[in-house]
Amino acid sequence: MMNKILFLAITALFFVSCSNDDDGQAEYVPAAFEKGILVTNEGPFGNGSGNITFISEDYSTVTQNIYRTVNGTELGNVVQSMGFQDDNAYIVVNNSNKIMIANRYSFEAVDSIKTGINNPRYFMGADGSRGYITNWGDPNDNADDFVAVVDLRNNTVSSTIPVSFGPERIVSYNNKIYVAHHGGFGQNNLISIISGNTLEGTITVGDAPNSMGVSGNSLFVLCGGNPSYTGNETAGSLVEINLSNNQVLNTYTFGNTDHPSSLTMDGSNLFYSLNGKVYKLNMGSITLPGNDIVNGFFYALEAKDGLLYVTDADDFASRGSLKIYDLSTNQQIQDFQTGIVPGGIYFNE
Repeated sequence: MMNKILFLAITALFFVSCSNDDDGQAEYVPAAFEKGILVTNEGPFGNGSGNITFISEDYSTVTQNIYRTVNGTELGNVVQSMGFQDDNAYIVVNNSNKIMIANRYSFEAVDSIKTGINNPRYFMGADGSRGYITNWGDPNDNADDFVAVVDLRNNTVSSTIPVSFGPERIVSYNNKIYVAHHGGFGQNNLISIISGNTLEGTITVGDAPNSMGVSGNSLFVLCGGNPSYTGNETAGSLVEINLSNNQVLNTYTFGNTDHPSSLTMDGSNLFYSLNGKVYKLNMGSITLPGNDIVNGFFYALEAKDGLLYVTDADDFASRGSLKIYDLSTNQQIQDFQTGIVPGGIYFNE
């Protein structure tokens, strides 16, 4: 009996010692992050570190700053985005010019990529041996942007593909990747098509494409349009591309001063943000702007399995939040605190 009591006491001490004192929330348990929601928090721009928040699948546990909790080190500034390939999470740390690699289920550090990249933005794993990273290079130089090809067997950059300025988000279809060129500090209007190590061509879309999604053999591209401060304001647009031939099928144009963002999809519906509202569109019958279903100025959107996940960055200096809405009623059902500037929502399954 005494041995059992001693064992329990030691076990309790271990879990207390592993708790995240700074955030006062859940303890770190190995492989505790395999089912749930991950939120990348950019952190303060130019100083400090970004981090990652984990929310368990049943919503019972919220753990802040899981990479630091597990590894004892910060990720760096700014945590721009994250991508998965097999068991690994590739965490893009923009200002620090590196990709930190961790086991996606335990968040134990695995490796890092610090050479062959310059101002990285987004990562996508293409298959078990190859991944892609979009890079701005010098954001004031429109001629040095590229997509880095990563050998995932040793986590090194094997080649770089020069592309037009401002490459950002990536989607894949039929062994090709499609890169949206938002334009860096400016505005662009292209989608690059890459196969293997080769730039196959580009597709011209609306100004400032900011988000994409694939449904069937259609690629939907949401373009924000040039903002008013450029002195050359243009309307936002939604562009549908036929991926069988990479031709533009339809272009739907918003009002002259409307600048939509954060396209996501669930089933046959598209969702996006515009002017403090989330709108819903049916892919089979698109009429802009669609139906407004939720009010709020949100920083990121993801729709999945009848739920809408949104982040609120608040004042971009304090902790933000992740809110969840039931799309059958359009009512909020959950609200969780995150880190500073929650910019990405990911699902660990």
